[in-house]
Amino acid sequence: MIRIVVVDDQKMIRVGLRGILQTRPDFTVVGEAADGIQAVAVAAEARPDVVLMDIRMPGIDGVEAVRRIRADRDLDGVRILVLTTFEDDHNVIRAIKAGAQGFLGKDVGPAELIGAIEQLAAGGALLSPAATGSLVSHVARSSKRPVDESAENVLATLTSRERAVLVQVAAGLTNDQIAAALFISPFTVKTHLNRAMTKTGTNDRSQLVILAFKGGLADPV
Repeated sequence: MIRIVVVDDQKMIRVGLRGILQTRPDFTVVGEAADGIQAVAVAAEARPDVVLMDIRMPGIDGVEAVRRIRADRDLDGVRILVLTTFEDDHNVIRAIKAGAQGFLGKDVGPAELIGAIEQLAAGGALLSPAATGSLVSHVARSSKRPVDESAENVLATLTSRERAVLVQVAAGLTNDQIAAALFISPFTVKTHLNRAMTKTGTNDRSQLVILAFKGGLADPV
């Protein structure tokens, strides 16, 4: 059973999310919060597996709430998925630095949301295509050198297929879209990504994307 806390300052959105989550017998909503301070308190009390976190809320915002949850050692096992209408690079970078493991726009469909929750609960991490593009753009603006030689050397350890998959990830494609583009299964895409992360010492898609850009494997979007 995956235990979930829903955080959003709009009641209708909380009700809608709860309705989607209740369609899954292996999901249970163990708490709700309407602002960042409540989110921290509810997470501490309910000890969920995943928190769905809004960013723009009264009081402390979602990013600060993420930071406070991550600072609580008793909540080390809590995974945080940020849901927002604002997928700009400022929000993406702030959320990642604060410790969020996932970032999705609120325009995602129920199936994608459910899949994201399952992925986070299993220990994974993810970024929406728009968030991935924002992250790469941020790296592009902040990088002083066109190619980082050390990153290039790390990327050289990947197979041609792993590199091809990584290029597609950096372009903001989902696993299903990459599978269709490369004529392989989504499971195979995931396998290549896991192997690429192991070889490069990265922990998630966002770190892989940064490495791809620094090593010249991908161009900024």
